[in-house]
Amino acid sequence: MKTLEELNLVDDFLVNSLTSHKIYGEQSARYILECILRRQIGKLTVVPQRFFCGENTETHGIRLDVYLDEENGEIFDIEPDQNDGKEEIVSLPRRVRFYHAKIDAGNLTAGDTYGSLRNVIVIFITTYDPFGLNRMVYTIKNGCIEVPELEYGDGAQTIFLYTRGREGNPPEELKQLLHYMEHSSIENAPSENLKKLHRMVTAVKRDGEVGLAYMKSFEREERIRKQGEAEGRKAGLEEGKKAGLEEGLQEGKEVEIIKLGSKFGKSDAEILALLQEELQITEEQAKQVLEKYGKTLDL
Repeated sequence: MKTLEELNLVDDFLVNSLTSHKIYGEQSARYILECILRRQIGKLTVVPQRFFCGENTETHGIRLDVYLDEENGEIFDIEPDQNDGKEEIVSLPRRVRFYHAKIDAGNLTAGDTYGSLRNVIVIFITTYDPFGLNRMVYTIKNGCIEVPELEYGDGAQTIFLYTRGREGNPPEELKQLLHYMEHSSIENAPSENLKKLHRMVTAVKRDGEVGLAYMKSFEREERIRKQGEAEGRKAGLEEGKKAGLEEGLQEGKEVEIIKLGSKFGKSDAEILALLQEELQITEEQAKQVLEKYGKTLDL
């Protein structure tokens, strides 16, 4: 596990700590949003790691990394993501679909009309290329296939930002921000805005409360890991016992059939037939069983 000093803004803990910080939170979140969207953002309420629970224990909930509520404006969700496994990348569009659904469901109260449903922009910042086109920016909106120019204003938008993308002529400031988010050092903060952001990041890393929270998160992960290992060992032992018991029962049946067959004067061919019938095995397997136990039992 990285030390707090080694964390970058693409790491969940650091981006959560920065954007929720009592001094730097709103300011840093606003700069990141304004750089991505290239427009001014109003007063923000930051909710780090916002939870939307499932309807019951059998339905899926979500935890959003950085949930931003703009006063009299839009809702934003920023998700730094480094899960570059093949399965995770393939399922990413459906994951985003679910995020939109849960955010919408949590923001339409009983009695409200659908027209009052607020615009939601989900922003994924990835260190992998989600669609393989080497673009830094992929903007996704619902639309009409037959009439692509038709304005379909459902208020839902998703932006995927690939930190290393080069195609599509992305703005220089955005390129600098995304590179800094992946490699959050002063050397990667060329502009005044990024230098200012880096000073905030440095101050957050040196904040005693943040350090304590990181230590606790480290300890919690260690407990979870150790608990998982212990449960895995226990499950392995139980599985071993179960497998051993099943194997023992199978062997007992094999020996018993051979003993009974011999006791009643059955020929090897007849014992083979009994083994196949009672154990539901092939003739070849029955021959192996008879060869295995026949000599041992002095048949």
